[in-house]
Amino acid sequence: MNSLDTFDRLLSPEGQALLAELRHHDPSAELATATRLRRDHPADLVSAALGQAQLRQRAVAKFGADAWRMYFTPNGVEQSTRATVAAHRAARLAALGVRTLADLCCGIGGDAIALARAGIRVLAVDRDPLACAAARANAEALGLAELIEVRCADVTEVDTAGYDAVFVDPARRSKTRGGRVFDPEAYSPPLSWAVEAARKAPVAALKIAPGVPHDALPEDAETEWISDGGDVKEAVVWFGAAGDGADRITPGGRRATLLPAGDSLLGAGLPDPEPGPVGDWLYEPDGAVIRAHLVADVARQVGGRLIDPTIAYITADRPAGTPYATAYAITDVLPFHVKKLKALLRERGVGIAVIKKRGSAVEPEELRKKLKLGGGRKSCTIFLTRVAGAPAMLLGHPATDPATDPVTPGR
Repeated sequence: MNSLDTFDRLLSPEGQALLAELRHHDPSAELATATRLRRDHPADLVSAALGQAQLRQRAVAKFGADAWRMYFTPNGVEQSTRATVAAHRAARLAALGVRTLADLCCGIGGDAIALARAGIRVLAVDRDPLACAAARANAEALGLAELIEVRCADVTEVDTAGYDAVFVDPARRSKTRGGRVFDPEAYSPPLSWAVEAARKAPVAALKIAPGVPHDALPEDAETEWISDGGDVKEAVVWFGAAGDGADRITPGGRRATLLPAGDSLLGAGLPDPEPGPVGDWLYEPDGAVIRAHLVADVARQVGGRLIDPTIAYITADRPAGTPYATAYAITDVLPFHVKKLKALLRERGVGIAVIKKRGSAVEPEELRKKLKLGGGRKSCTIFLTRVAGAPAMLLGHPATDPATDPVTPGR
């Protein structure tokens, strides 16, 4: 019996009963659980149910409570879009007037689900029969089957004419080596094919790795870097001259969007700000801002400057609010010296330290071992970085940290 036949049996009443029983399965007790279940169920079905239960547990981080009703493949869990990110993209497509869309390389249907929930009718295409089976089952399980048509086919052979938009999520893992693929032309299908397919559609969005080189991006598209909870999740290349207001696609634009709040910064093409001395405040831009090369835009918002020409830390003399960077009150700017740092923290009763690095060869955990913190109740944030080209350490705390004793910036 092949994997597709076994998957179909998971959808049977017997398979559903097994999955329900395994919802709270403890992976450490898998052998005992498998032995017990095989007394009453076929061994291959038990193995499939156990595997699906483990995939669901892993998928909760991306899909929340929906994961317990969904079906996954190992690649589907790894490569599918986080539900919050998919919902953001679907909402933007809906705001652009998209009502029908061809989802190419749909995998297990994570994006198709978000699109359908946004009221968009979806043709979901993938060449992997097992992924297509999971996508169909997911559409059915979540009550979206009427809006999602799943087709097992080579995406390069699908006619997308007549659809309002195209979404392409190329595979970015090597089939032979199993690791991530960083060359956009090594995607499956290649980025160049996806770009040409996108240009034929009224509106298109291509999901790519956030580390893509800027010189590989098409000039006639907008690229949006998206972070969720401070972690950069993906980049999206947008095509079309659609929409107005905040959702409008800006050809050649670079955008950073921060979830869950949804703040979105479209770059103004500013030159890098000049570096200068460290002021009383330090701003750490969100990773999406850095990936989008929009540090200069945030520096303008806060009236700041760089601490070093090569470091994405912004400093300012006065506090200013921005959703695109975390603000820290800086109390000390010192040349890097472990013994002096250790003595200073002990003198101030610091027992808790958050250690960050940017442009430093020192590893935070190695430094933590040398500091031997403990006993003190106060906390401190330590930045290992460069200031005007020299190794430095900046001490401070988050501007709104209620657990830190009030500190008046200034040195």
